[in-house]
Amino acid sequence: MFSLIESFRSAIISVKAHGFRSFLTTLGIIIGVASTIAVVSVIQGLSYSINQQFEGFGSNSISIRSFTPRSERMKGKIARITPEDVEMIRKQAEGVEYITPTLQSNIGGTSAIKYKGNQAFANVAGTTYTYQDVQNLDMKYGRFLSYSDNQSRRKVTVIGDKLREELSLPENPVGSFIYFAGEWLKVIGLTEPKGSFFGFSQDNFAILPYSTMQGLNGNLLEPDIFLQLQLKSLENLDSIKDKLKRIIRKQHHLKPDEDDDFKIETPEQLTSGISQVISTMTIVLGGIVSISLIVGGIGIMNIMLVSVTERTREIGICKAIGAKRHHILLQFLIEAVVLSLLGGIIGIIIGYGLGVLAAASIPNFPPANVPLWAVGIAFGFSAFVGIIFGILPAAKAANLDPIDALRYE
Repeated sequence: MFSLIESFRSAIISVKAHGFRSFLTTLGIIIGVASTIAVVSVIQGLSYSINQQFEGFGSNSISIRSFTPRSERMKGKIARITPEDVEMIRKQAEGVEYITPTLQSNIGGTSAIKYKGNQAFANVAGTTYTYQDVQNLDMKYGRFLSYSDNQSRRKVTVIGDKLREELSLPENPVGSFIYFAGEWLKVIGLTEPKGSFFGFSQDNFAILPYSTMQGLNGNLLEPDIFLQLQLKSLENLDSIKDKLKRIIRKQHHLKPDEDDDFKIETPEQLTSGISQVISTMTIVLGGIVSISLIVGGIGIMNIMLVSVTERTREIGICKAIGAKRHHILLQFLIEAVVLSLLGGIIGIIIGYGLGVLAAASIPNFPPANVPLWAVGIAFGFSAFVGIIFGILPAAKAANLDPIDALRYE
């Protein structure tokens, strides 16, 4: 233990004695660790933000959407979830508490909405009163859609704060009328703002009753409905998914050898898929930038070899007064590890700062987040680099003949 403590003390003294050289030696490690931490912090911040977006969906929900295989798209076929599918699911599916259909405007993408002399483009969709719980929407003014709104096909709408700003509507727009698809719609509610995600506003929308949107779309295009189902219990999740699959396949007249033209997914599946992509990105990008750690390790080995040459007489004196081979080996090895760890610590601090700066400089990008495992890996890899690239110089120092070392000029 005494030998270990003395080796650490000697390493710290040597680093202080050659401060600038030590800094240049560890620069490669600093750059490597800083780059790795910066990349990981940005990607993990993105992952954390995406997971938060899915938290509001609830663990006992299922989403159903249309999916057209590539081979079918090449033939000009487009799969759809139709009102008939929704009705059949409503009648035959068991264990479903309620169904939330969402129908987009047949204009596609964003649609033009007018108010007095102003015009704005927003996402317009028709849905039911359960959409508020599914999407975790809070009301700032007014109310959300009701069951009777849908039953009576009322020409009413709930809008987001971004659309209110674009149309220059009053702070409390409840009672105002906006013009869309040839109809005047009464604003009955304004939702609490959610902000932006990846540069896209989450508040630029208008929500209509599902039946009203059906009427506005007319029969020009066959509708494609996105479904969200809230389950009574998760106990029979697999059997419910199988039942839903059989219902839709039968509705779409699919043969046993034909692929599904729809997707049935849970929030966990969506999150898992995204997490897998992000994990792959983290590994690939982290691997690329960590190459500089190897370059930094080579720099440490080079300087340590120079240090052995400079301290040849010192090594000779140590051996002459009784120092063993392992004492010399340990001293130079610990010095290499200390250099590497110092670079790792500085790199972690700089890397986190760079990650925060990069995330802040991108508009509406999620804040950086550095997980403990990333810090542990960066710190551990720094020590590993110090050991690997410090062995050769340490072994060279330990193997010096004391007589030759004392006569070295």
